[in-house]
Amino acid sequence: MSGLSYWERTYGDHFFDILIVGAGIVGLNAALSCRERYPGARIGVLDKGMLSVGASTKNAGFACFGSPSELLEDLKNHTESEVVALVAKRYQGILALRAKLKDEQIDFEPNGSYEVFQSTQKSEFQACAEKIDYLNRLLCPVFEQDVFELKPLYFGMQSVLSEGIFHRLEGQLNPVKMMLGLKQLSLAKQIEIVSNYEVKTFGLQDEQVEVKGSKTLYCSQLLIATNGFSSSLLSERAIDILPARAQVLITKPIKGLSLKGTFHLDKGYYYFRNIDNRILLGGGRNCDFGTETTDRLELNIKIQNRLDQLLTELFGLSEEDVEYRWAGIMGTGRQKTPIVASLNKNIHYGIRLGGMGVALGTELGADLAQCVNL
Repeated sequence: MSGLSYWERTYGDHFFDILIVGAGIVGLNAALSCRERYPGARIGVLDKGMLSVGASTKNAGFACFGSPSELLEDLKNHTESEVVALVAKRYQGILALRAKLKDEQIDFEPNGSYEVFQSTQKSEFQACAEKIDYLNRLLCPVFEQDVFELKPLYFGMQSVLSEGIFHRLEGQLNPVKMMLGLKQLSLAKQIEIVSNYEVKTFGLQDEQVEVKGSKTLYCSQLLIATNGFSSSLLSERAIDILPARAQVLITKPIKGLSLKGTFHLDKGYYYFRNIDNRILLGGGRNCDFGTETTDRLELNIKIQNRLDQLLTELFGLSEEDVEYRWAGIMGTGRQKTPIVASLNKNIHYGIRLGGMGVALGTELGADLAQCVNL
């Protein structure tokens, strides 16, 4: 801190008690939890965009916990107890989010979800249908009821089987309204949000953390909540986190669109829903894992072509019917369980939401705040 006066250090804009890197759902929830624990602390949140540039405002707005085929796939690489614990975190996270922000504030709609199967996936459908009772028993301690059931599909889709697997507790929301709500709540709690600040390096200097970006900042405690962008920021620490790009398109308005609820396809790698009488369709990362392991916000033509193809197969639409396309960055790893850990007593991180940031972000932020010790 050489060169700073007492006034600058105590009252200036260089020093924070707690700094959080990342103004997404995890970062803002961590800030709010820190405020509860330390009412008098100076808390700042840094983000390299105006309001989260990762996945918090670019996701599909699914309040989901895992489709049957995705859960069954997870059980090949995780124990039953690990899968149950992960689903519990997702469910409790949505409940915590809805307790923090009113449903009408975030356009939350508890319409349930369907896993659908294309006509060429009869064997996959049968394998999942035979496991419905097993999954309901496995997850009953989480939901306290049976949540999966077979239901006929009445939504005008083409080339899909006539039945899907319904999850009664899943829902949908508006991710930008969610983030604006968290931002407003943070500002009301006197949490300072610094936009357009990209962290270049950080490190422990004596008993303080030095953060270098457009200007140098100092803090007692640094929390890293950058999820998919953490691989470069934490590259020297050998942490199991990789970026994963997710791509989405939205059609022009469609008269009489009957889709209601959220929809999953192919182990969760594809997903779609109705938003303002438009079809939102996303996914396809499994078509090109190598290229999609990136934090570059660009479109992959191969995947966009696959989404266009699926739009035609499911709804008889073409690329001429698409109005918007974009990409967001998730954080993944060999395991799906989020990571909350400390580099030392001053620097901590909460990352790896595995594409479930809406469900996991609130609780992960609270967990990350528990690392702080002022």
